[in-house]
Amino acid sequence: MGDKITQYPAVGIQLSAGLSALGNTAEQIRQALTTQQNTLSLRSGFIPEKQVWVGAYQQPLIETVPAFLQDVDSRNLRFALTALSSIESEIRDYTAQFDRKRLAIILGTSTSGIADNEILLKQYFNHHSKIEINHYKQEMGSLAKGLQMYLGWEGPAYTISTACSSSAKAMAAGQRLINAGLADAVLVGGVDTLCRLTLNGFYSLESLSNDLCQPCGAQRDGINIGEAAGLFLLSKETAPVMLMSAGESMDAWHISAPHPEGKGAAEAMQKALDMAGISASEIGYLNMHGTATPQNDAMEIKAVQTVFQQYEVPISSSKHKTGHCLGAAGAIEAVICQQVLADQSWLPLHHSGSIDPELDEANYVLNAQLQQPIEYVMSNSFAFGGSNISLIFGTKLK
Repeated sequence: MGDKITQYPAVGIQLSAGLSALGNTAEQIRQALTTQQNTLSLRSGFIPEKQVWVGAYQQPLIETVPAFLQDVDSRNLRFALTALSSIESEIRDYTAQFDRKRLAIILGTSTSGIADNEILLKQYFNHHSKIEINHYKQEMGSLAKGLQMYLGWEGPAYTISTACSSSAKAMAAGQRLINAGLADAVLVGGVDTLCRLTLNGFYSLESLSNDLCQPCGAQRDGINIGEAAGLFLLSKETAPVMLMSAGESMDAWHISAPHPEGKGAAEAMQKALDMAGISASEIGYLNMHGTATPQNDAMEIKAVQTVFQQYEVPISSSKHKTGHCLGAAGAIEAVICQQVLADQSWLPLHHSGSIDPELDEANYVLNAQLQQPIEYVMSNSFAFGGSNISLIFGTKLK
């Protein structure tokens, strides 16, 4: 952590949209995160003979896509296009000033369109070999390429898939692309949709909660899976909320477990602070990765204590409201952080259950009312294999 960190200029969040179990408007997001209302759903059909709590988006998605997108059509793409539709006209107006070759798209996902092929794949492997399966819709790259085709842009377009850090890394990559002079505006974010593959995968790892998840809770027993779409248009132009910095690290400690002392997590947070040129005491709120798994929560609290020392930064996890949205987690939590800074009146509540006595020496947000204006917030995303990233958003340039 002693290496010199380059301070890249902040980039402006010109437009944004977010869809999740919280809803799809700023007011719905605020209402869901500042009250004790349950936003998760108990669903069957994902795991055989078992109901599970999931963070499902409750509103309808667009029903049709243009004919030229048929090869990449999936619920994942429709989720992205539904989010895009709320800001599409503004995006087209804003980007009209730029050459199409200077407009880029970088998105994160971990599921892509696999849900659309799950039933067909099951039939195929049950010896129905004549079934035709369009694999392109489930390829990771199809998400960014599909949006590029839809918007008619001609700059770089690619998808990042690093599990739960995917969309946060997409935002960091967008900032770098702009600062490298390779793009004038970048559409970044992430989309992941509910599917049997991920739910059964985490179930096999014994990582799914039997109830609503409780990050850092005394009785925490795992995660709830969610789905979300979060999109942001970034450019060099100043905006009310800026993406200040991103700190990244790699534990390479274990394929599915974080470093127990949170070394990689602490490194990511410190790098983000150094890149933004701010001190830990200037962070007004920290959105935890906060998965509600025993190891992850314990290491994250250790990492927070390492970086913030005696400063009791207000912290909370929003995953008991959204579910763990995997490749879209960083994006939807960035939407939350942006809204906190824009409204300057509330913070997301931590869950109301009892806290693990070994983790209770932290400043959990138990009162949603923001006591004083804040200028910077941090959001953590930590993934399998130790792929860590911390983003800092701010209202004030250094």
